[in-house]
Amino acid sequence: MTAVLQPALEQQPSSPSRQHSPRRARLVRPSLIPPAHPSSAPDPPKRDWQRLYLLCAVTVDLSLSFLGALSGLVFHFGAASPARVYLVLTVLVPLAWLLSLAVGRAYESRFLFNGNDEYRRVANAALWLTAALVVGSYAVSFELARGYAVITLPLIVLLTLTGRYFLRHRLHRARRRGQCMRPVLVMGYERAVATLVRQLQRQPHHGMQVVGALLPAERMRPAALGDVGVPVLGSFEEATAAIAATGADIVAVLACPELDAEALRRLAWELEKTGTELMVAPALMDVAGPRTTIRPIDGLPMLHVEHPEFTGVRRLAKGLIDRFLAFLALVFLAPLMAVIAVLIRGTSAGPAMFRQVRVGRDGQTFVLYKFRTMHNDAEQRLAELLALNESDGLLFKMRDDPRITRVGRVLRRYSLDELPQLFNVIAGQMSMVGPRPPLPGEVAQYLADTHRRLVVKPGMTGLWQVSGRSDLSWEDSVRLDLRYVENWSLTSDFMIMLRTVSAVVRSSGAY
Repeated sequence: MTAVLQPALEQQPSSPSRQHSPRRARLVRPSLIPPAHPSSAPDPPKRDWQRLYLLCAVTVDLSLSFLGALSGLVFHFGAASPARVYLVLTVLVPLAWLLSLAVGRAYESRFLFNGNDEYRRVANAALWLTAALVVGSYAVSFELARGYAVITLPLIVLLTLTGRYFLRHRLHRARRRGQCMRPVLVMGYERAVATLVRQLQRQPHHGMQVVGALLPAERMRPAALGDVGVPVLGSFEEATAAIAATGADIVAVLACPELDAEALRRLAWELEKTGTELMVAPALMDVAGPRTTIRPIDGLPMLHVEHPEFTGVRRLAKGLIDRFLAFLALVFLAPLMAVIAVLIRGTSAGPAMFRQVRVGRDGQTFVLYKFRTMHNDAEQRLAELLALNESDGLLFKMRDDPRITRVGRVLRRYSLDELPQLFNVIAGQMSMVGPRPPLPGEVAQYLADTHRRLVVKPGMTGLWQVSGRSDLSWEDSVRLDLRYVENWSLTSDFMIMLRTVSAVVRSSGAY
């Protein structure tokens, strides 16, 4: 799989965007952008890396599904000779699996590369394949062995998800090196454009590189976005020419009064001729799909936004799942925690456990438990280190903090110091997933919007941990916590816990 994918990730996209880099486009003044006639604008070729990635995805899916079907055959029948029909099924099931994935749109570019939609499409394809096997076996009066089906289908889904994960992981590594990016043209006010550019620069795994911006005619200044390194190519009316000049294959439209429904409709018609994708950011930010539905009123699509769910059955289920997982983790990790406690006591003076008052749901304080990673006089030495604070917000962060013990540095690197928080989860004071538990001193300095973090229980992990931990700025940390509060779900909690494993192994941002 690695050998097949490597060419796709190592090469740079051979597209007009490489010929018209942001540095060169910066020299193009709005009035000098050559007019492009819509009918003569060539269709932008699909990026070679996208074709190769799709080919790799199909190859991996087919190979792993065949491995799953063959494993099901071996595990179910063992040394016995299977019936010929099961040999045929071992060949047909992988092909049917590919068809299910295709019908379920698991190969569409908008569902690949990022987010949970790709994995959700794979799960939906599994449901379709299961239904097809049940109906097909009933239609031909064939009694499918339950053991074969129970082993084969889940194994195929698991292997496919694993293969997709590693494909995506390798793609994200390439994108961190600036490869396999899609050129994007952004339309909106300069402040909104700059915010989007900074977010995409901080998170290259999205694979979008802003190559130019279009501003309202009355606000257009060539140097308006110089601080983020994006050239202003013209006004909204020059979108077609800007696309031809930069080779952008995505146009991102941010909330702007000048871009009303009629203007967006005309823009969509123009982009349709060149095959350029259109992305529209609503004025309401950080609200995920499950909370939004489209309700047309006399042909006018209205976006209905549900309130976030902080009570009810789902919240009760989250609490029960939290306690169950925390109990299981304590049972399996008890020996490791005992070893850690002995190491702490044996290498530095003081208790193994560190207790600290934190603020939980609705502003209620509780005692948080952690393994001690600093020397006993850490609090007394804080004042002399404040001048070396590397944080831009309310937190104190120092990459080479001299107060941290030798064992503590290892514990922090792999987040092992947080294991005692499982007791807080069982006590109902914390959740497995949630915002970062703040100190009372931090809460006292919160702005009005930041208090929104306190409407849910803090978590042992969360979006803040899987997105960079201590490497995050204060603004990013707050933004991620608020996004979680507004859009939490049991599915997102499960995905965050899976991503936490990867974040802990990489130990990025841990100090």
